[in-house]
Amino acid sequence: MSKIKLTSIAIKVNGVVREAQVEPRTTLVDFLRDTLFLTGTHIGCEHGVCGACSVLVDGDPVRSCCMFAVQADGLSVTTVEGLAPERGKLSAIQDAFCEKHAMQCGYCTPGMLIACHALVERNPHPDEAAIREAISGNLCRCTGYQQIVDAVKHATGAKSGAHD
Repeated sequence: MSKIKLTSIAIKVNGVVREAQVEPRTTLVDFLRDTLFLTGTHIGCEHGVCGACSVLVDGDPVRSCCMFAVQADGLSVTTVEGLAPERGKLSAIQDAFCEKHAMQCGYCTPGMLIACHALVERNPHPDEAAIREAISGNLCRCTGYQQIVDAVKHATGAKSGAHD
């Protein structure tokens, strides 16, 4: 039986370069959860359909179950833990999710937060259609999506000075 060759990688995760030896078949989600113990990124369908495993790779939302860790070598990855401006604080989107009850079971929440964060980075004042489009690739069985839309509106309205 032959040994599996490990590959050296260096990925900037939530602002910190993390170096490791991984099997080439290790998915990014498994690397984040099992090697770095960043368990905020959830494993859902493992086929790239549900969005629970979404992270930002160089600022773009990516399904981390469909990407190998070696593919992220040299790139910057932001997990849901990295969205907060500092330890113990919430980002505007995270706070709005709490305020507008945009989570119930919480399983989709990390992926939804990633999708919403990416949207607001590109479009600081999205309309409802843009919000719904941004979250359309993430499955949620609990909220009916309306509270998530309301949370993004709340977060972006607060930035512009408007209030719900």
